[in-house]
Amino acid sequence: MVAARASSVVLQPTRKQRKLLKRKAKVREKRKSMKEKKLKEKSNVTPLVTKYWFQRYDLFSKYDVGIKLDEEGWFSVTPEEIASSQARRFAGAGVVIDAFSGVGGNAIQFAKVCHHVVAVEIDPKKVALASHNAKIYGVQDKIDFVVGDFFQVAPFLKGDVVFLSPPWGGPSYKAKENFTLDLLKPKDGHSLFQVAQAITPNIVMFLPRNVDVLQASELSWLSSPPLDIEVEENLVHGRLKGITVYFGDSKLCL
Repeated sequence: MVAARASSVVLQPTRKQRKLLKRKAKVREKRKSMKEKKLKEKSNVTPLVTKYWFQRYDLFSKYDVGIKLDEEGWFSVTPEEIASSQARRFAGAGVVIDAFSGVGGNAIQFAKVCHHVVAVEIDPKKVALASHNAKIYGVQDKIDFVVGDFFQVAPFLKGDVVFLSPPWGGPSYKAKENFTLDLLKPKDGHSLFQVAQAITPNIVMFLPRNVDVLQASELSWLSSPPLDIEVEENLVHGRLKGITVYFGDSKLCL
């Protein structure tokens, strides 16, 4: 009696199966690369801005496309949801001047709905970051970036709206029970408002959530007759992030 030989058959994957395996391998490699990128990125984030890194998609929805910020930019840029809401008030406006544009959060949103934006920033490194970020959102051609001190260049500027979001003094502003306008940098709120007023009566101020709202409202009396005013609370995920005060022509604030 002759014993039967055992035979084995090796099945080759079909063309369709090979494509599927390659696709899965690419997906795994991409996920691994993204994970390594985020870990490397997080390792470069200073302790001061770690909490803001976890809010990165609130700051810029296109963060993963290549958004760049410096340390100050992390805690000073306006969250995109708020910046977009502020900009929509002036949809169709001619020229908007962003007096302290930083890394471009507000300028980008204004450029999406307005005809043109003049973004003023004293730090050339921030201007470079803002220009880069504007390209990611496809609005770089609608923004003129000006490296300079707003107080010095203001006499040469013309616009329909001036947006003021001056430095609040860093994260320490939260420790103040009542944030007064003299705490704004580089000059107090009254001086800043008067410089903006020489350009246009249509002024927007984005201020800390603990600002003295009555004091901010009184800025409208620097004009004769007093400017129309509207105060707005700005929330993200149900949490109060800041106060926006709109001065001027209510027809622009739709």
